[in-house]
Amino acid sequence: MTDAAAPTNTAPTDSVAPTGPLAGIRVVELAGIGPGPFAAMMLADLGAEVIRVDRVADADPTAEGPHPDLLNRGRRSVAVDLKSPDGRAAVLALVAGADVLLEGFRPGVTERLGLGPAQCLAANPRLVYGRMTGWGQDGPNAPYAGHDIDYLALTGALHGIGRAGERPVPPLNLLGDFGGGGMMLALGVVAALYAVRAGAPGQVVDAAIVDGVSVLSTQIHALRRLGMWRDDRGVNLLDGGAPFYDTYECADGRHLAVGALEPRFYDELVRLTGFPLDGDEAPDRTDPGNWPALRESWARLFRTRTRDEWSELLAASDACVAPVLDWAEAPAHPHLAARRTFVTHAGVAQPAPAPRFSGTPTALRRPPPHPGQHTDEVLAEAGFDAARIAELRAAGAIG
Repeated sequence: MTDAAAPTNTAPTDSVAPTGPLAGIRVVELAGIGPGPFAAMMLADLGAEVIRVDRVADADPTAEGPHPDLLNRGRRSVAVDLKSPDGRAAVLALVAGADVLLEGFRPGVTERLGLGPAQCLAANPRLVYGRMTGWGQDGPNAPYAGHDIDYLALTGALHGIGRAGERPVPPLNLLGDFGGGGMMLALGVVAALYAVRAGAPGQVVDAAIVDGVSVLSTQIHALRRLGMWRDDRGVNLLDGGAPFYDTYECADGRHLAVGALEPRFYDELVRLTGFPLDGDEAPDRTDPGNWPALRESWARLFRTRTRDEWSELLAASDACVAPVLDWAEAPAHPHLAARRTFVTHAGVAQPAPAPRFSGTPTALRRPPPHPGQHTDEVLAEAGFDAARIAELRAAGAIG
């Protein structure tokens, strides 16, 4: 690929002009938390026009500046009372002109509101109706509350994360809410949109975190079948069991991540570090029985220098070592800075859109809105005149 055709991460602007591969797609998002907003953010980052439907109670006409919740970036917001007949009618009017609706309520809630798949697909037969839940739309657990940690627990994924002989450790909520949840919903919506563009009718996308996390763990299930993965925690090649795929404390109390899996990369690590220290041993790494002793030898070596000293020594090599950076350090790392992995938009530093596209580059077009910030503007675009908008506001149907 030539430089001219290389995918780029374009500088964000304050422009609201359509940009990105999903330019022209219109999404209605019923406000929620976590994975649903993340899926909507991904679609907005990729160029879709996303209208977030917030609660009337959350609208504050005196609010100024961007809202701090970066998950809501890229959208406009309307404030609507979904329990009001007039509010429901306003949302259905938006749905009639949309390509996608996203909702993250418990199963049956939108049906009771009169905004379920049947009502919305009647208003727009080509609509992709995306549903985000933890347990899914059916099954014994479907009616009940849960959180990321619960979904990981049920899929087996949580069992596999943690040190040997210790309790499981939740991996933030990145694996469930955002990897197995929001990202899967975004993928499902894009796939369904592709089908609609090919002539298929609209349909429901049932994205459940338990389903998504289970799919993400397919390799582990395969390794178990191949006899290459033990069910015990922290004793395997990729779960911190191997001393050449682990983290180590350095002289300054900070840490290095070591991922020298392949023999040639491990040999490079050994060569550059001078492993082992005098008096230590370098037993055969292919025998898991040697791993505890080998880990101790590496731990003593890495404690002889600071994290940044090791990073400087090993950076330009195939030793597969990286410094464990904190949240504040990461954006300034030379590699992430060179790629503009983090950018500043509306005065706020944040992760840039991903992935990158050579022909339809993405850009951050809007900061996060305050609830109801664009109610009049969006409803006017949907065909509501000023008098009708005033009537709806006076009735409390909109904020």
